[in-house]
Amino acid sequence: MKMRINSFFAIYTQTNVLRMLFLGFSAGLPLLLIFGTLSFWLREAGHELSTIGFFSWIGLVYAFKWAWSPLVDQMPIPVLTSKLGRRRAWLLVSQIMVGVGLIGIATTDPSQGLSVVIGFAILTATASATQDIALDAFRIESGLIEEQGAMAATYQMGYRIAMITSSAGTLLLASWFDYTENVYEPEPWMYAYLFMSALMLIGITTTMLSREPVVHAYGQSHSLKTQSGVQRLIGWLKNAAIMPFLDFIRRYRLQAIVLLAMISLYRISDIVMGVMSNPFYLDMGFSKQEIATVSKIFGVIMTILGALVGGSLIKHLGIFKILFVGAALSSLTNLLFAWLSVNEPSIGALALTVSADNFSAGIASAAFIAYLSSLTNIQYSATQYALFSSLMFLFPKSIAGWSGVFVEEWGYAYFFITTTLIGVPSLILVWFIRKISLDSRP
Repeated sequence: MKMRINSFFAIYTQTNVLRMLFLGFSAGLPLLLIFGTLSFWLREAGHELSTIGFFSWIGLVYAFKWAWSPLVDQMPIPVLTSKLGRRRAWLLVSQIMVGVGLIGIATTDPSQGLSVVIGFAILTATASATQDIALDAFRIESGLIEEQGAMAATYQMGYRIAMITSSAGTLLLASWFDYTENVYEPEPWMYAYLFMSALMLIGITTTMLSREPVVHAYGQSHSLKTQSGVQRLIGWLKNAAIMPFLDFIRRYRLQAIVLLAMISLYRISDIVMGVMSNPFYLDMGFSKQEIATVSKIFGVIMTILGALVGGSLIKHLGIFKILFVGAALSSLTNLLFAWLSVNEPSIGALALTVSADNFSAGIASAAFIAYLSSLTNIQYSATQYALFSSLMFLFPKSIAGWSGVFVEEWGYAYFFITTTLIGVPSLILVWFIRKISLDSRP
């Protein structure tokens, strides 16, 4: 029995799999600092739910990262690319810029300078999205298809540890530095965000210590180098921006429409619901310490557990079964939030709701990342994966901006029920795509 368990989890001891733990941390750290924890800060600073909802539109940066993904795939960074390689050079630059953006947020009071906070949040989101482009390509190019589930799981583990740090850690630090009661002071939040910005050194260090993946380059040929500047530009645009999209259409033909529709709707329940979850906890009367402990620490641990279980189940049961289960659970668990909203605040009820929701999210994320990885041509991994992950955010983030207006008009209970219902189409689409072969990936 022990040997079976050891064999089941043996894949997580591989170097390329373990590395994703630290790079996943770097990827996950800025996300909640912009779209999650910052909503606490904005709420305490006196901003309305509608403002917080519209603020989430900054997340649309992630939905359009495909627009500059060809640059990350093809364009070298002077000096750094020759020293570090194509993927690591872009990783390093983007990680440094994330740190700069977080420092900018940390040194600005949103009650006095919301527009400045928005500017630094856009910088952080853009740099974070660029890091995602390079990191996704780095991950895909660093492992075989059968390893992608485990790599996705450790990536999610690092990602979720970062979410614990950036959410619970920030809340606890802000609470620790807060010497006033029921009086808003920006300094505790500023100190907490400065500390978080320093943690980007984890990703920077990992990037510097990692090896560049060895793949066959598809860049400019010798003949292209001898052509004029205009001809080289046209050739570069063809290779970097056009061919990745044509390749996907060529491999999947009409099935590509169904695949893209599924990708755009798979995480819609979680993304739309997540915008209002933190203001919901505050409005329910939970303290920073309670939210940090139950929602951010315990909840994220459940997400990690779900990702590990999901990654292992994918290896033994296949992607499609776990993809469907993850989508179903992610939608249904939103009903628990509706139940929580119509009852008296209870730590036990909060723990139950958060546990179920986060465990389901872990399974869904591991399956979804592994599936997106399986769709890419390794020749165009950065551009194609960026397209897929961008579609994941585009429609959900577009409607999520109105979540605050919806809650102000109809209340939290109807909002959470609605987020459950909008997840039904994703289940239907997953059922349809189960027969589309993954063997089309070169």
